Amino acid sequence: MRKILAAALGVLTASGLGAMTASALPPAGPAATATANDFVFQSIDGKPMPLSAYRGKVLLVVNTASFCGFTPQYKALQKLHESFEARGLVLIGVPSNDFGGQEPKSDSEVKTFCEGAFGITFPLTSKTHVRGGDAHPFYAWASTVLGSMNAPWWNFHKYLVGRDGKLVTAFGTRTEPQSAEIVKAIEAELAKPAPSASLAP
Repeated sequence: MRKILAAALGVLTASGLGAMTASALPPAGPAATATANDFVFQSIDGKPMPLSAYRGKVLLVVNTASFCGFTPQYKALQKLHESFEARGLVLIGVPSNDFGGQEPKSDSEVKTFCEGAFGITFPLTSKTHVRGGDAHPFYAWASTVLGSMNAPWWNFHKYLVGRDGKLVTAFGTRTEPQSAEIVKAIEAELAKPAPSASLAP
């Protein structure tokens, strides 16, 4: 009987039905109670950029690069920003040189390129690490909460944050910013009421 049970468990584990990976487990410790409002970036102009400044907004945080095959997504991101900003969406670009060395220029050069080539008006951070041991705390937190399988593997990875500051989901590089999948998810979060000041973390 024990052999039969062991064999059954082995089949379940092999099929992925009976085993929970670390990324599937709920986060423990500080990550479980943290929200995006707890993190501070540096703006591309060198000033503090606390995400708490966008409390009650829906955030789409995207790691970007200027010399990538996916760089044209900047155009779609700007259109997304223009379409939903008035309803409470804040799109945040996070330039990063982590993937293929495709963001090698200085912050000022990145800003000039984004504004000149794509007319970008949404907030940009300074160049930031988004993976590995040097990853910005926001990205380390997001990887813990949603699991490493949902962490950036290339430029233009997208994290959606709800009005309550909690991570909702992630979209991979190949998911276009104006895809039905992303637009539907954004609209669903915008439809939710912002938390009252007394309940905000």
